[in-house]
Amino acid sequence: MRRIEYYMRTMIATIREYGAIDRRVTDAMVKNPRHLFMPDDVPLETAYGDMPVPIGRSQTISQPSTAAFMLDLLELKPGQNVLEIGTGSGWNAALVKSIVGRSGRVTTLEIDPVLFLEAWRLMERLGIDVDVRCCDGSRGFPEHAPYDRIVVTCAAPRLFEPWIGQLEVGGIIVAPVGVYVQEMIRGIRGRRGLAVETHGSFRFVPMQFSAPE
Repeated sequence: MRRIEYYMRTMIATIREYGAIDRRVTDAMVKNPRHLFMPDDVPLETAYGDMPVPIGRSQTISQPSTAAFMLDLLELKPGQNVLEIGTGSGWNAALVKSIVGRSGRVTTLEIDPVLFLEAWRLMERLGIDVDVRCCDGSRGFPEHAPYDRIVVTCAAPRLFEPWIGQLEVGGIIVAPVGVYVQEMIRGIRGRRGLAVETHGSFRFVPMQFSAPE
């Protein structure tokens, strides 16, 4: 336990070196230990290092500083309805749920059936109230729309129309957009459309689709 606490503190300190991050984001990381969301054979120093880590199926768990940066851009608040595209390990969805709290709803979409099942079982085992669905994330999830926030955790070729259409007026979407290198996009939906900001370059695992793009 002391080793985990040490590595956790080191991870949080590294994140804070990049700049001011909402305390609720780092508190959520403390409540959801990163090593629980990756294979058992991953060493603790790797699990809490500021790097993406493979989780199988050609996917990774996000780099902690990048995950924190994206959650900070989302400006999450308790009680919000949030959609995540790209469940992966489930760690990011767990972080979101910790911030929006019991009164909030988190729906996360994973196209890979193996990763979906693993994430669903893990959420059940950890008692995390997140709705995990196996489907093509490019279509969003209209059943729970409109969303206060949408976060995309894989490289999207563009912001898909269903995402924008399912976003509440005043809502925020954060997504890495691009093919080889992605620009971190934050869009805020107004009554006349989406106001878009860019927040630096990143590299994410490509988004997968049920049919060729």
